[in-house]
Order: sequence, then structure tokens, then C-alpha cells
Amino acid sequence: MSDESPDWEFKDRDIAILSELSNDPQLSSRELTQVLESEYGIDVSHVTVSESIRRMRDEGVFREAIIPNEEYYIFALFEFKFNPEHFADNWREAMEHIKTDKHTLFFFLSDGEYQWKTVMMFRDRQEISRWIHDCYRDYGEVISNIRNSAVHNVLKFQTDPRIFGELGEERNDR
Repeated sequence: MSDESPDWEFKDRDIAILSELSNDPQLSSRELTQVLESEYGIDVSHVTVSESIRRMRDEGVFREAIIPNEEYYIFALFEFKFNPEHFADNWREAMEHIKTDKHTLFFFLSDGEYQWKTVMMFRDRQEISRWIHDCYRDYGEVISNIRNSAVHNVLKFQTDPRIFGELGEERNDR
């Protein structure tokens, strides 16, 4: 993941492509070309659509991830509270460990009470307990508390296509 924000001028076509791909990520560029024509009145070739998708991906406008069905894994939210006494000396190693761990799906910082938070995936509860135990063993000097919550009954796990309309509104406000 890049630390830089993408520098992208959105066209109506780009917004429509993002909306349709979030609705159905399996659409081919030929199918997407037909949807753009029928739903948005945008007449472009499938080569142009394919090129637009590739350029947006390369520029970091969107990311692609494979996310397994929630029936296969337990999703858990972990919140990490720090031990300030040892934070300065050991934070980077602990952060890199969590960031690159195979269980980590989503890793972020939150404001307010400064914390790391992750959404992680595990096969069972014993694996969660083992992970917490090992994390305390290896990084207990910097992490003073791990709070974890199991995520039950995932009711929505997708980007709503309507959110991309705001990109067009933002462009029109300039």
C-alpha cells in the first residue's frame, strides 16, 4: 500500500466504472462497455474501458483484494493499547509484525486515544487465543493491552456504488 494519495482527475466515465465494478467486480470490460452505454449514455470501446481500469489501478485510485466468504473465517477487531514506557524503542517492529501478519485483513490508526486497530481473520477461537498469547510474548514491552471483539453475522461487506457519486460532486464544486 502506498502512503501517497492518488492524483486523479475523475471523469464521469471513471465514476461510472467504479460504481459498476463495486456492484459487480466480475464484469468484463466488454460487459462494462455495454452497461456504460445503456445506463449512463457513455459510448466508449472496451479497450478504452480496460485501459481506464488499468490506469486507475496503477495510480492507486482503487485497490483490489480477495476477501474470503465469512463462513470460512472468524473476523475479529483488535485494538492495541500501548505501554508508553517502551513505545519509542519498539513500536516499529511490533507495527510491522501486525501489518504483515497473514491474519491481518485491514490495519489502521485511530484518533482520539491513539491506537492501532486491525480487522483480522482466523479459522477458530483457539487460533485467536494463540495469536494474542504470541503477540504479548514477542511485543509485550510496547503493547500493554489487546482488546479483541469477534465480528458476528456480517450483514454487508461491499462498497455501495452510490458512494462514487460524491467524487463527481467534489469535482463540480471546484
